[in-house]
Amino acid sequence: MEQGLIRLLKANEIECRISTISAKGLSLLLYKDARVDQRILDETFGVFGWKRSHQCIDGNLYCTVEIFNKESGEWVAKQDVGTTGYTEKEKSQASDSFKRACFNWGIGRELYSAPFIWVPAGKAAIQLKDNKYCCYERFTVKSIEYNSDREISALVIGNDKDQIVYEMKAVHATDKNKGKVVQESSISKEQMSSLQSELNRTGITMETVQNRYKIQEPEIMSKEIYEKVMSALKRTKSANAA
Repeated sequence: MEQGLIRLLKANEIECRISTISAKGLSLLLYKDARVDQRILDETFGVFGWKRSHQCIDGNLYCTVEIFNKESGEWVAKQDVGTTGYTEKEKSQASDSFKRACFNWGIGRELYSAPFIWVPAGKAAIQLKDNKYCCYERFTVKSIEYNSDREISALVIGNDKDQIVYEMKAVHATDKNKGKVVQESSISKEQMSSLQSELNRTGITMETVQNRYKIQEPEIMSKEIYEKVMSALKRTKSANAA
C-alpha cells in the first residue's frame, strides 16, 4: 500500500477557492472534496477494501480511514482531525477530518506542491461592496501536469467564461544526456507567505517592491528576485521600531 498506488488527481477533480482579494487581484487555493476521496478509495482498494469511522477526542472530531491489506489480512489505519466550518459544524468537521485522513493516505497530496496562484484584476471581475472586495466568478482547473516526483509542473486555470486567467508552463529543457523536463522557476505559496510577513513587519507595500524590482505581478517574481527582496527586507527595521 505505497503512495504510488494512489493515482494523481485529474483536472476535473480539483476545485479552486479564492484565498485573498484586493483591488489589484486575487489569489486562489486548490482543493478536493470528499466525493473525490471516496471515488479514488473505491477504484484503488474496492468498495469493500476500505472503511471510515469517527471519534470525538477533547471536543474535536477525528476520522480514521482503514485500508485492508490483502497480504497480511489486517486493516491498516490512518487518522486526522477536522476543523470547524462556519455552518453545519458537525458535518463540516466530519468532512474535513475525512479529507485530511485521506491526505495521509496520499490522496491529493500533490496539491501541497501548488504554486502561488495570482489572478490580476484585469482577468477577474472584482467588485467593491460594503467596503469589501468580492468576486463571484467561478474558477476551474482546465489542465494540470505532474513531474516524476508527483509535484505540479504545469497548470492552467480558467473562469466561467472559458477564458484563461492563470497559466504555469512546464519548461522543456534539452538535457544533453537525458532530456529532462524542468519545472519553471516561480515563487511558492510558502515564499509568498514569508514575503508578506516581512512586508507587514516593515510596513513596506507590495507596490513598492514591484516598482523597485520592475515586477508586473507578484506571481511572476523569480526565485532570484525573491532572494534579493527578502535580503533587503531583513535588513530593514520594523515599522514599529523606536
